Amino acid sequence: MQKTTRNVLPVQRAAGCLFGLAYGDALGADTEFLQVVDILTKYPPAGPHDLSSPLARVTDDTQMALAVGEALLVAQQPYTVKTLEEPLRDAFIAWNESPDNNRAPGMTCMQACDYLACGLPWYKATISGSKGCGANMRVAPVGLLPAVTEQERAAIAQFQAALTHGHPTGLAAADLTAYVIADLIAGGGDDLVGLPERLIAYAHSQRTVYHQDWLGPLWKRSKAASAEEFIAAGWDECLGVLVRLQQALQHPDVQADPCLATGAGWIAEEALATGLFCFLLFPNDAVSAIQRAAVSSGDSDSLACLAGAFAGAHLGLAAWPAVWLERIEYRERLTRLAQNWDA
Repeated sequence: MQKTTRNVLPVQRAAGCLFGLAYGDALGADTEFLQVVDILTKYPPAGPHDLSSPLARVTDDTQMALAVGEALLVAQQPYTVKTLEEPLRDAFIAWNESPDNNRAPGMTCMQACDYLACGLPWYKATISGSKGCGANMRVAPVGLLPAVTEQERAAIAQFQAALTHGHPTGLAAADLTAYVIADLIAGGGDDLVGLPERLIAYAHSQRTVYHQDWLGPLWKRSKAASAEEFIAAGWDECLGVLVRLQQALQHPDVQADPCLATGAGWIAEEALATGLFCFLLFPNDAVSAIQRAAVSSGDSDSLACLAGAFAGAHLGLAAWPAVWLERIEYRERLTRLAQNWDA
């Protein structure tokens, strides 16, 4: 892993994170479902390297991240399940029913949103067996929240995931994703080498923490004997892939398909690990990080989306080509969100 450098003062890290998420999403949108050899044939010699002009379209990953972020701004604070459930529900239903929801969205998200629209309690609407990456590719705004405790952030990250993905691994992976972004915003980028170990320590500390006030009876939809057993299963799967990430970083190969090291990313824990792996391969080069994720055999748009969010949180908005700002879809909405948290 390359040695990292940081600016002493924060430089629009929320904007860097949110736009990085969108840039990665747009860059990887056209390479999803392709093998690396096919990507290189379509985009010689090394894969896509620039955003489409005049408009780079994103996928449901960015759309749902915007939904989460805008729900957080609408919700009354301090955040509780009573103040946040309705804004999240409304935002998810609005996304699901929007004519712009035509970017090959995940079935889990759409089915759960259909159930939410029918008025079912969220813990009955969620798809209890799904741990797809749709729960953590949208959680970045939670990691940007400036005035929450670590446990509040964890509960919010898991709750926004639980509205659609009821599997404990989906909850834990979303929590870890928000943790990474908060860690980078707070200065954890000064010790990127230690980031995987911090994640593992955090996972162990949370392994049997079930946020009852937020998650309520969700665990009862599983076969687990208790809420603690339910959530521990998710953390254990995440711990397994974090160990794989540590091993991959010991002898990193920046030319190899990252999915071979930490997974294809269709499921939540692998999306976290592989998106993070791509970022840590190029900690000082945000564009190379999302290019590496986009040129992969897995869920390329979600992997690049996560890699971009991590890189932008670490390096700030200036890490991205200035011309991309005018090209990206939803630029105004991304800007409004970023201004709230960079302020």
